[in-house]
Amino acid sequence: MLKVFSTAASLTLGLGLLSADQAYAWGAIGHEAVGYIAMEFLGPKTLSFVQSSLGSTYDRSLGVAATWADDVRSEKAYAWSANLHFVDAEDNPPSSCSVSESRDCGNGQCILTAIANYTTRVVETSLSAMQRQEALKFLVSYLLIIVNLSIHWQFIGDIGQPLHVEADEVGGNDIDVTCAGSRTNLHSVWDSGIINRLLSANYKNSVTVWADALISRIQTGDFRSLTSQWLSCTSTTEPARRRELFATRTKTIEEDLKAFLNRNVSDAEDIIQRAITPLECPLVWAKESNAFDCSIVFSYTSFSDLCTSAYYTNSVPVIEEQIAKQGYRLAAWLNVLFDGSTMLP
Repeated sequence: MLKVFSTAASLTLGLGLLSADQAYAWGAIGHEAVGYIAMEFLGPKTLSFVQSSLGSTYDRSLGVAATWADDVRSEKAYAWSANLHFVDAEDNPPSSCSVSESRDCGNGQCILTAIANYTTRVVETSLSAMQRQEALKFLVSYLLIIVNLSIHWQFIGDIGQPLHVEADEVGGNDIDVTCAGSRTNLHSVWDSGIINRLLSANYKNSVTVWADALISRIQTGDFRSLTSQWLSCTSTTEPARRRELFATRTKTIEEDLKAFLNRNVSDAEDIIQRAITPLECPLVWAKESNAFDCSIVFSYTSFSDLCTSAYYTNSVPVIEEQIAKQGYRLAAWLNVLFDGSTMLP
């Protein structure tokens, strides 16, 4: 039975640079939106597993369950998970942005290894239904974080938040700014400040109305032509020539996951090692999110209001695409695990 990073594991993990409330990625609304978007694109076997695993407690929905990992992080029993919500990129935005697995996750305790661990656990049939449900909730959260640019977002979701893949000024927490007339910090602006204002202005203050609008853009709107790129694990932030020269053999989510899960494991130690070995796709997605730290996140003008100025106008398209992208990627990730392919075009 795998116990890496599980609540049963007797691991002593440091709380890192961020407290539980500081590291709440994309805010609850962003996490929920990613989960609701993913639900629209789940394959039949994946949908069945998600609904039966989450049950009525979470309304059988990833949208409802998406905030769980953030909610429990402040509890003593889950304090060990704090470091798993981010990867602190030791780069220098806005001059240079980069994510290095060996440099930024050298101790094996970051969101990149957490995604690998919970990917392993969610399909491990020797685990109890409750353990697999927990793995699903962690996985949803961490894949959200990767997409949330640089502030620490929920695992697959969190990795999309640019400040969740950034160490500078504690992921922006130590940078005082103004949002809609209120004093806050840069991390909070990207987690929730801009999103809250956006929903109030355009989406009737409803996360489901927002998610439905983003789903429509994926299916028939301006995001439709981008979806094949979203499922690629070749960085879109590097010049094409460099991608040709240095891209790894892994090119898609399906290839990445199948190569990972089909690795020969001869004993428990090998299984544990596989569970903490970062996959290629989340690392590429972390680099994509981190790149926004140089292009937009740290591009604000001192003393300007980030939620009423051009900064807000320029940030909204980035946030909406990141949320849509990570919901789509989350569905593809789970579909490969349970349906055998992404089930998406």
